[in-house]
Amino acid sequence: MKQQSGFSLMEILIALTIIGILGAFVLSNFGPEVERAKYTKVKADFQTFESALMRYYNDNGFYPTSEQGLQALAQKPETNPEPTSYPRGGYVAQLKKDPWGNDYLYLSPAEYGDGDYEIISLGAGGQEGGEGQSADVANWNIEEVLAAQQEKANQ
Repeated sequence: MKQQSGFSLMEILIALTIIGILGAFVLSNFGPEVERAKYTKVKADFQTFESALMRYYNDNGFYPTSEQGLQALAQKPETNPEPTSYPRGGYVAQLKKDPWGNDYLYLSPAEYGDGDYEIISLGAGGQEGGEGQSADVANWNIEEVLAAQQEKANQ
């Protein structure tokens, strides 16, 4: 009788347990970096929108209204004030969503920050307010949020 070789059920379970422990260790060490990367993406998106808003302002002498929103950067608004100068492809190719899959909010004039407009991500919660990962992030406080993320990662 020829003996078959292979792994026993016990050997497979031990290997899976070891892989699970290693996976948990890796995730616990890199979890804060994944969160920090989301906020870094938010900052990059803010910079993209701010650049497009500056071009919009330079072309027209005003920013889009809150009602026109960031959509005014991708598609020419048909409500007042209508831009007198608008590039063929818009100011951005398409509107980005935040890392949690939500639309960015736009307010002009700004309610909280020092500026003519605010760009806001509602965070992981997708609703106004919240704490931690669910807290709102705006173009005027993103540096503080990133610094807090870095401090948390260093602890």
